Amino acid sequence: MEVTNKYVTVKTHIDGSSPQESDFELKTAALNLSVEPGSKDVIVKNLYVSIDPYQINRMKRVCSSQKLVSTADGITPGQAISAHGLGRVVASGNPEFEKDDLVVGLINWEEYTIVKGGNILRKLDPMGFPLSYHLGVLGLSGLTAYAGFVEVCKPKKGEKVFVSAACGSVGNLVGQYAKLFGCHVVGCAGTKQKVELLKGKLGFDDAFNYKEETDLKSTLKRYFPDGMDIYFDNVGGKMLEASVANMNPFGRIAVCGIISEYTGIGERAAPDMIDIVYKRLKIQGFLVIDYLKGMDDFISTMSNHLSTGKIHVLEDISQGVESISSAFVGLFQGDNVGKRW
Repeated sequence: MEVTNKYVTVKTHIDGSSPQESDFELKTAALNLSVEPGSKDVIVKNLYVSIDPYQINRMKRVCSSQKLVSTADGITPGQAISAHGLGRVVASGNPEFEKDDLVVGLINWEEYTIVKGGNILRKLDPMGFPLSYHLGVLGLSGLTAYAGFVEVCKPKKGEKVFVSAACGSVGNLVGQYAKLFGCHVVGCAGTKQKVELLKGKLGFDDAFNYKEETDLKSTLKRYFPDGMDIYFDNVGGKMLEASVANMNPFGRIAVCGIISEYTGIGERAAPDMIDIVYKRLKIQGFLVIDYLKGMDDFISTMSNHLSTGKIHVLEDISQGVESISSAFVGLFQGDNVGKRW
Protein backbone atom coordinates (compact mmCIF):
# COMPACT_ATOMS: atom_id res chain seq x y z
CA MET A 1 0.00 0.00 0.00
CA GLU A 2 1.33 3.41 -0.95
CA VAL A 3 0.48 6.61 0.92
CA THR A 4 1.37 10.27 0.64
CA ASN A 5 3.57 11.07 3.61
CA LYS A 6 3.55 14.66 4.89
CA TYR A 7 6.61 15.98 6.67
CA VAL A 8 7.98 19.26 8.02
CA THR A 9 11.38 20.69 7.17
CA VAL A 10 13.27 23.97 7.34
CA LYS A 11 13.81 25.88 4.10
CA THR A 12 17.21 27.14 5.22
CA HIS A 13 19.27 27.39 8.38
CA ILE A 14 17.88 29.67 11.10
CA ASP A 15 20.65 31.81 12.55
CA GLY A 16 20.50 34.74 14.97
CA SER A 17 16.74 35.16 15.09
CA SER A 18 13.57 33.66 16.50
CA PRO A 19 11.97 31.06 14.22
CA GLN A 20 9.11 32.16 11.99
CA GLU A 21 6.50 30.01 10.29
CA SER A 22 7.93 31.18 6.97
CA ASP A 23 11.17 29.33 7.86
CA PHE A 24 9.37 25.99 7.52
CA GLU A 25 7.84 24.04 4.70
CA LEU A 26 5.31 21.20 4.61
CA LYS A 27 6.38 18.65 2.03
CA THR A 28 4.99 15.36 0.76
CA ALA A 29 6.53 12.17 -0.56
CA ALA A 30 5.16 8.82 -1.68
CA LEU A 31 5.76 6.04 0.85
CA ASN A 32 5.19 2.31 0.47
CA LEU A 33 3.92 0.86 3.75
CA SER A 34 5.79 -2.40 3.39
CA VAL A 35 9.24 -3.59 4.40
CA GLU A 36 11.72 -5.11 1.97
CA PRO A 37 12.37 -8.84 2.53
CA GLY A 38 15.39 -9.35 4.78
CA SER A 39 15.23 -5.80 6.12
CA LYS A 40 14.88 -5.11 9.86
CA ASP A 41 13.32 -1.71 9.26
CA VAL A 42 10.17 -0.71 11.10
CA ILE A 43 7.54 1.64 9.67
CA VAL A 44 5.72 3.68 12.29
CA LYS A 45 2.49 5.65 12.04
CA ASN A 46 3.34 8.66 14.19
CA LEU A 47 0.79 9.56 16.86
CA TYR A 48 2.72 12.13 18.93
CA VAL A 49 5.98 13.95 18.21
CA SER A 50 7.78 16.11 20.72
CA ILE A 51 8.20 19.83 20.00
CA ASP A 52 11.05 21.31 22.05
CA PRO A 53 12.93 24.64 22.11
CA TYR A 54 16.38 23.05 21.89
CA GLN A 55 15.59 22.01 18.31
CA ILE A 56 16.37 25.58 17.22
CA ASN A 57 20.05 24.86 17.90
CA ARG A 58 19.90 21.98 15.44
CA MET A 59 18.46 24.33 12.82
CA LYS A 60 21.44 26.69 12.99
CA ARG A 61 24.24 26.45 10.47
CA VAL A 62 26.72 26.02 13.32
CA CYS A 63 26.14 25.39 17.03
CA SER A 64 28.53 23.80 19.51
CA SER A 65 25.82 21.42 20.74
CA GLN A 66 25.67 19.77 17.31
CA LYS A 67 29.13 18.27 17.82
CA LEU A 68 28.67 17.16 21.41
CA VAL A 69 25.58 14.93 21.40
CA SER A 70 24.25 12.81 18.54
CA THR A 71 20.60 13.65 19.28
CA ALA A 72 21.47 17.35 18.86
CA ASP A 73 23.11 16.98 15.46
CA GLY A 74 22.48 19.56 12.77
CA ILE A 75 19.39 19.47 10.58
CA THR A 76 19.81 19.59 6.81
CA PRO A 77 17.31 21.94 5.13
CA GLY A 78 14.82 19.99 3.06
CA GLN A 79 14.99 16.82 5.15
CA ALA A 80 12.49 15.61 7.75
CA ILE A 81 13.28 16.71 11.31
CA SER A 82 13.89 13.97 13.87
CA ALA A 83 12.36 14.15 17.35
CA HIS A 84 11.36 11.90 20.22
CA GLY A 85 7.93 10.49 19.55
CA LEU A 86 5.33 7.77 19.93
CA GLY A 87 3.60 5.76 17.27
CA ARG A 88 2.06 2.48 16.13
CA VAL A 89 3.90 -0.08 14.01
CA VAL A 90 2.33 -0.57 10.57
CA ALA A 91 5.02 -2.86 9.14
CA SER A 92 8.12 -4.52 10.58
CA GLY A 93 11.05 -6.60 9.46
CA ASN A 94 12.42 -6.63 12.99
CA PRO A 95 11.31 -9.71 14.97
CA GLU A 96 11.10 -7.61 18.16
CA PHE A 97 8.21 -5.56 16.77
CA GLU A 98 4.89 -6.61 15.31
CA LYS A 99 2.17 -4.76 13.47
CA ASP A 100 0.07 -2.60 15.83
CA ASP A 101 2.72 -2.52 18.58
CA LEU A 102 2.91 0.85 20.32
CA VAL A 103 6.49 2.17 20.32
CA VAL A 104 8.48 5.13 21.64
CA GLY A 105 11.71 6.39 20.16
CA LEU A 106 13.33 8.68 17.63
CA ILE A 107 10.92 9.39 14.78
CA ASN A 108 10.35 12.46 12.58
CA TRP A 109 8.07 15.45 12.28
CA GLU A 110 5.95 13.58 9.73
CA GLU A 111 3.00 11.20 9.42
CA TYR A 112 5.03 8.01 8.95
CA THR A 113 8.67 7.26 9.74
CA ILE A 114 10.86 4.44 8.49
CA VAL A 115 13.07 3.53 11.45
CA LYS A 116 16.15 1.82 10.08
CA GLY A 117 16.71 -1.46 11.90
CA GLY A 118 14.17 -0.50 14.54
CA ASN A 119 16.97 -0.36 17.12
CA ILE A 120 16.07 3.08 18.48
CA LEU A 121 12.54 2.05 19.40
CA ARG A 122 11.12 0.43 22.52
CA LYS A 123 7.74 -1.16 23.05
CA LEU A 124 5.27 0.76 25.12
CA ASP A 125 2.89 -0.51 27.78
CA PRO A 126 0.39 2.34 28.33
CA MET A 127 -0.34 1.08 31.88
CA GLY A 128 -3.80 2.64 31.70
CA PHE A 129 -2.48 6.19 31.19
CA PRO A 130 -3.12 8.41 28.13
CA LEU A 131 -0.53 7.74 25.43
CA SER A 132 0.70 11.33 25.51
CA TYR A 133 1.81 10.90 29.14
CA HIS A 134 4.53 8.53 27.96
CA LEU A 135 6.28 11.33 26.09
CA GLY A 136 5.66 13.90 28.82
CA VAL A 137 5.24 13.27 32.52
CA LEU A 138 6.24 9.58 32.17
CA GLY A 139 8.72 10.28 29.37
CA LEU A 140 11.80 12.38 28.78
CA SER A 141 10.27 15.62 30.02
CA GLY A 142 9.34 14.01 33.31
CA LEU A 143 12.71 12.32 33.68
CA THR A 144 14.49 15.58 32.84
CA ALA A 145 12.64 17.38 35.62
CA TYR A 146 13.09 14.57 38.12
CA ALA A 147 16.77 13.88 37.45
CA GLY A 148 17.66 17.55 37.30
CA PHE A 149 15.95 18.32 40.57
CA VAL A 150 16.70 15.18 42.55
CA GLU A 151 20.12 14.18 41.22
CA VAL A 152 21.63 17.58 40.43
CA CYS A 153 19.97 19.83 43.02
CA LYS A 154 19.78 17.22 45.80
CA PRO A 155 16.94 18.97 47.65
CA LYS A 156 16.31 18.89 51.38
CA LYS A 157 13.01 19.45 53.15
CA GLY A 158 12.37 23.10 53.88
CA GLU A 159 14.76 24.48 51.26
CA LYS A 160 13.76 27.43 49.10
CA VAL A 161 13.44 26.70 45.39
CA PHE A 162 13.04 28.99 42.38
CA VAL A 163 11.93 27.65 38.98
CA SER A 164 12.03 29.75 35.80
CA ALA A 165 9.72 29.06 32.86
CA ALA A 166 7.63 27.28 35.47
CA CYS A 167 4.68 26.62 33.15
CA GLY A 168 6.87 24.85 30.61
CA SER A 169 7.11 21.13 30.00
CA VAL A 170 9.90 20.66 32.57
CA GLY A 171 9.44 23.60 34.93
CA ASN A 172 5.89 22.76 35.97
CA LEU A 173 7.00 19.28 37.04
CA VAL A 174 10.07 20.54 38.91
CA GLY A 175 7.85 22.75 41.03
CA GLN A 176 5.51 19.87 41.79
CA TYR A 177 8.40 17.54 42.67
CA ALA A 178 9.80 20.24 44.95
CA LYS A 179 6.51 20.42 46.85
CA LEU A 180 6.57 16.64 47.29
CA PHE A 181 10.01 17.05 48.88
CA GLY A 182 8.62 19.61 51.32
CA CYS A 183 10.35 22.62 49.77
CA HIS A 184 9.13 26.22 49.50
CA VAL A 185 8.67 26.86 45.77
CA VAL A 186 8.32 30.04 43.72
CA GLY A 187 8.00 30.04 39.93
CA CYS A 188 7.90 32.64 37.20
CA ALA A 189 5.92 32.70 33.97
CA GLY A 190 4.94 35.19 31.28
CA THR A 191 1.21 35.77 31.79
CA LYS A 192 -1.20 36.42 34.64
CA GLN A 193 -3.11 33.25 33.73
CA LYS A 194 0.03 31.12 34.02
CA VAL A 195 0.91 32.67 37.36
CA GLU A 196 -2.54 31.80 38.70
CA LEU A 197 -2.19 28.25 37.36
CA LEU A 198 1.09 27.81 39.21
CA LYS A 199 -0.32 29.05 42.52
CA GLY A 200 -3.66 27.29 42.11
CA LYS A 201 -3.71 23.92 40.37
CA LEU A 202 0.01 23.16 40.70
CA GLY A 203 0.41 24.24 44.32
CA PHE A 204 3.43 26.56 44.05
CA ASP A 205 3.82 28.67 47.18
CA ASP A 206 4.06 31.78 45.03
CA ALA A 207 4.69 32.93 41.48
CA PHE A 208 5.22 36.10 39.47
CA ASN A 209 5.00 37.42 35.92
CA TYR A 210 8.57 38.21 34.90
CA LYS A 211 7.34 40.51 32.12
CA GLU A 212 5.95 42.87 34.75
CA GLU A 213 9.29 43.14 36.58
CA THR A 214 11.98 45.66 35.67
CA ASP A 215 14.63 44.56 38.18
CA LEU A 216 14.86 40.78 38.51
CA LYS A 217 17.42 40.89 41.30
CA SER A 218 15.09 43.00 43.45
CA THR A 219 12.14 40.81 42.46
CA LEU A 220 13.84 37.64 43.66
CA LYS A 221 14.94 39.39 46.83
CA ARG A 222 11.28 40.21 47.46
CA TYR A 223 10.17 36.61 47.02
CA PHE A 224 13.20 35.13 48.79
CA PRO A 225 14.14 37.59 51.56
CA ASP A 226 16.28 34.89 53.19
CA GLY A 227 17.85 33.76 49.92
CA MET A 228 17.43 30.78 47.57
CA ASP A 229 18.89 27.32 48.07
CA ILE A 230 18.02 25.87 44.66
CA TYR A 231 17.49 27.43 41.24
CA PHE A 232 16.22 25.28 38.37
CA ASP A 233 17.17 27.22 35.26
CA ASN A 234 15.24 26.93 32.01
CA VAL A 235 16.00 30.46 30.82
CA GLY A 236 19.61 31.56 31.33
CA GLY A 237 20.62 35.17 30.68
CA LYS A 238 19.41 37.84 33.10
CA MET A 239 17.35 35.31 35.06
CA LEU A 240 20.47 33.29 35.88
CA GLU A 241 22.36 36.47 36.72
CA ALA A 242 19.64 37.59 39.14
CA SER A 243 19.35 34.16 40.70
CA VAL A 244 23.07 33.86 41.46
CA ALA A 245 22.85 37.23 43.22
CA ASN A 246 20.11 35.82 45.48
CA MET A 247 21.54 32.37 46.17
CA ASN A 248 22.48 31.25 49.65
CA PRO A 249 25.94 29.81 50.36
CA PHE A 250 26.29 26.25 49.03
CA GLY A 251 23.26 26.74 46.77
CA ARG A 252 22.73 24.50 43.75
CA ILE A 253 21.73 25.52 40.24
CA ALA A 254 20.62 22.98 37.64
CA VAL A 255 20.92 24.40 34.12
CA CYS A 256 18.35 22.58 32.02
CA GLY A 257 17.80 25.12 29.24
CA ILE A 258 18.71 28.66 28.20
CA ILE A 259 15.87 29.65 25.92
CA SER A 260 16.66 33.36 26.32
CA GLU A 261 19.96 32.74 24.51
CA TYR A 262 18.94 30.23 21.82
CA THR A 263 17.96 32.86 19.26
CA GLY A 264 20.84 35.30 19.76
CA ILE A 265 18.38 38.14 20.37
CA GLY A 266 18.78 40.65 23.17
CA GLU A 267 21.49 41.47 25.67
CA ARG A 268 23.58 38.65 27.07
CA ALA A 269 24.00 38.54 30.83
CA ALA A 270 26.43 36.77 33.11
CA PRO A 271 26.40 35.87 36.81
CA ASP A 272 28.81 37.53 39.22
CA MET A 273 31.72 35.10 39.47
CA ILE A 274 32.70 36.47 42.88
CA ASP A 275 29.28 35.37 44.15
CA ILE A 276 29.85 31.91 42.72
CA VAL A 277 33.25 31.56 44.39
CA TYR A 278 32.49 33.02 47.79
CA LYS A 279 29.04 31.47 48.11
CA ARG A 280 30.55 28.14 46.94
CA LEU A 281 27.74 27.63 44.47
CA LYS A 282 27.30 24.54 42.35
CA ILE A 283 26.15 25.25 38.79
CA GLN A 284 25.68 22.15 36.68
CA GLY A 285 24.37 21.65 33.19
CA PHE A 286 22.84 18.26 32.47
CA LEU A 287 21.12 16.21 29.78
CA VAL A 288 18.39 13.64 30.25
CA ILE A 289 20.45 11.05 28.33
CA ASP A 290 22.77 10.93 31.35
CA TYR A 291 19.96 9.43 33.45
CA LEU A 292 18.24 6.98 31.09
CA LYS A 293 19.42 4.00 33.15
CA GLY A 294 17.02 5.10 35.87
CA MET A 295 14.03 5.31 33.53
CA ASP A 296 12.23 2.21 34.82
CA ASP A 297 12.49 3.28 38.45
CA PHE A 298 11.37 6.77 37.53
CA ILE A 299 8.29 5.47 35.68
CA SER A 300 7.35 3.29 38.65
CA THR A 301 7.63 6.21 41.07
CA MET A 302 5.83 8.67 38.84
CA SER A 303 3.04 6.23 38.01
CA ASN A 304 2.24 6.04 41.70
CA HIS A 305 2.21 9.83 42.01
CA LEU A 306 -0.14 10.11 39.04
CA SER A 307 -2.46 7.41 40.33
CA THR A 308 -2.74 9.11 43.71
CA GLY A 309 -3.20 12.58 42.23
CA LYS A 310 0.02 13.97 43.67
CA ILE A 311 1.17 15.17 40.25
CA HIS A 312 -0.95 17.19 37.82
CA VAL A 313 -0.33 16.98 34.08
CA LEU A 314 -0.08 20.00 31.78
CA GLU A 315 -0.24 19.26 28.06
CA ASP A 316 -0.49 21.47 24.99
CA ILE A 317 -1.45 19.31 22.03
CA SER A 318 -1.63 20.58 18.45
CA GLN A 319 -3.40 18.56 15.78
CA GLY A 320 -1.82 17.29 12.58
CA VAL A 321 1.59 17.57 10.94
CA GLU A 322 0.45 20.88 9.45
CA SER A 323 0.42 22.48 12.91
CA ILE A 324 3.96 21.52 13.95
CA SER A 325 5.76 24.59 12.62
CA SER A 326 3.35 27.06 14.26
CA ALA A 327 3.49 25.06 17.51
CA PHE A 328 7.29 25.24 17.45
CA VAL A 329 7.37 28.96 16.73
CA GLY A 330 4.91 29.50 19.59
CA LEU A 331 7.40 28.09 22.09
CA PHE A 332 9.56 31.17 21.60
CA GLN A 333 6.57 33.44 22.13
CA GLY A 334 5.52 31.79 25.40
CA ASP A 335 2.32 30.32 23.94
CA ASN A 336 2.56 26.87 25.47
CA VAL A 337 1.29 25.67 28.83
CA GLY A 338 3.02 22.42 29.76
CA LYS A 339 4.42 19.87 27.32
CA ARG A 340 3.81 20.70 23.68
CA TRP A 341 3.15 18.00 21.08
